[in-house]
Amino acid sequence: MPETTITELPDPSGSGSDPFTDVLRDGARKLIEQAIHAELATLMNAFSGDKLEDGRARLVRHGHLPEREVMTGIGPVPVKVPRVRDRGAGEDKVSFTPSILPRYLRKAKSVEDLLPWLYLKGVSTGDFSEALEALLGPNAKGLSAKTVTRLKADWWTDYEAWQKRDLGTRRFLYIWADGVYFKPRMAEEKQCVLVIVGAD
Repeated sequence: MPETTITELPDPSGSGSDPFTDVLRDGARKLIEQAIHAELATLMNAFSGDKLEDGRARLVRHGHLPEREVMTGIGPVPVKVPRVRDRGAGEDKVSFTPSILPRYLRKAKSVEDLLPWLYLKGVSTGDFSEALEALLGPNAKGLSAKTVTRLKADWWTDYEAWQKRDLGTRRFLYIWADGVYFKPRMAEEKQCVLVIVGAD
């Protein structure tokens, strides 16, 4: 009789721990930290020659900003951003904001891309938090019904701009057209959407 192996799956409720995801999350945190410190080193080197009248360095490290969590495709990742202090006089003070982690970033683009997909799949505005908790873990926060409503308004603005874009200057060698039937967010009857793909 063949041997049977039972594999334990991660607990979606969050009551247990998923070691694999923990390792991925820790790796992501370390990579973000390395990228931030590399960018900080570049900034510090750029101002290493700037000295005060008493010979002290103009730009010095000055602790860290409070730790914050960024929601990613593998769940929340804690990040800490170093702070710099510009001891020079004048209005053009130097500050440090890493390009990889803008000051107000709370969600990675992969999570933002997930939201329209959930909406098109028929997840109602009030159920987004619950759906994201199931996909990203129990700490998926910051996506209230109000937030989703605001995002939907942004998507509509982007869609209208895309719909009115000028194609007059483009020349296409081939054009393919096809009808695709979609069900989500529409009436009981399947609606046909015309899709046109052009190769320039």
